[in-house]
Amino acid sequence: MAAALEDRLEEILQANERDMQAGRAAEIGDALLDRLRLDEARVLQIAAAVRRIVALGDPVGEVIDGHRLPNGLDVRKVRVPLGVVAVVYEARPNVTIDAAALCLKAGNAVVLRGSSTASHSNAALAAVAAGAAVGAGLPEGSVSLIAGGGREELAELATQRENVDLIIPRGGESLKEALQAVATVPVIYAASGNCHVYVDADADPEMALRIAVNAKTQRPGVCNAAETLLVHEALAGRFVPELAAAMGAAGVELRADERALGPAAAVDGVAVLPAVEEDWDTEYLGPTLAVGVVDSVDEAIEHIARHGSGHSEAIVTGSAAAARAFQLGVDAACVYVNASTRFTDGGEFGMGAEIGNSTQKLHARGPIGLRELCTFKYLVEGDGHVRA
Repeated sequence: MAAALEDRLEEILQANERDMQAGRAAEIGDALLDRLRLDEARVLQIAAAVRRIVALGDPVGEVIDGHRLPNGLDVRKVRVPLGVVAVVYEARPNVTIDAAALCLKAGNAVVLRGSSTASHSNAALAAVAAGAAVGAGLPEGSVSLIAGGGREELAELATQRENVDLIIPRGGESLKEALQAVATVPVIYAASGNCHVYVDADADPEMALRIAVNAKTQRPGVCNAAETLLVHEALAGRFVPELAAAMGAAGVELRADERALGPAAAVDGVAVLPAVEEDWDTEYLGPTLAVGVVDSVDEAIEHIARHGSGHSEAIVTGSAAAARAFQLGVDAACVYVNASTRFTDGGEFGMGAEIGNSTQKLHARGPIGLRELCTFKYLVEGDGHVRA
């Protein structure tokens, strides 16, 4: 699959350019265009991710646990494939290959349903993946692409309990809500990321600024980018102007609460608006950052509990007590101490790639990689054992 991506690079880029032209004409916005865009470097990165997946250990057959009962029965808990995994995703053509490679490596067949925004890119990439799979000896249909169709077709897929073992939607809240309304097939939701960075009273301001800028601006249109920054009131007078200057230089507009508004607005060349309640719940996926001042780590935790989406949350602090309180108090898939939220990614976590980041708690949480695409069964061996 990786070799085929490299061999058919021009074909893939031509298909992607058709989608990009349509996206520009439809004015889908810079964030979606960035997600949609493929260039030579990105395609080569996708191929490299496939090779990283190849190099990982095979999860199928892995013994999770095992023991011998007092009666002599041997019990092993062993990882096995889920079966047929359907992945529903929006304008992210790289997901076509990441999902195919991860599902196949974990012993699953994969059904891909991309969005119409990336229809040409997905068709080209799925053809590469399917052709490579069959060429390597896998059955026809191991990689399948469902093209077109609206919410009625999505509902039909989501109720195929005899044919589909799991659905993973990777997209916004509207896709999540559409599936929640109809799905009878089990679903792992890889949904929105309303992520926070909290700058504690004991934070190193230089470190905090570096992490905040990276979390917001390194790639603002993705789910692990920060959307809100909270700063302790003891540091706010110094830190907020530095933050405003850095974000202004990066073209980021600030939505500031009452205590952050004055220090931020005092900086020349920075776009600052008063924050309204909906700003704290918004996943901007673009150059906008909500900024608030809190009185304690506990208040930061409470704010995140009210407004966070359970994706990725970060604290910057020099206090072990504050760090531990944040780790224990924040309910999210990934909780960071002195690091950017941008690391929530299967590739960064050494998983080769990911299908998405689960914000739910059952079966899978955080990056969905090989082991999350498996279930398990118990293999029990005896020697004529019967139960008394």
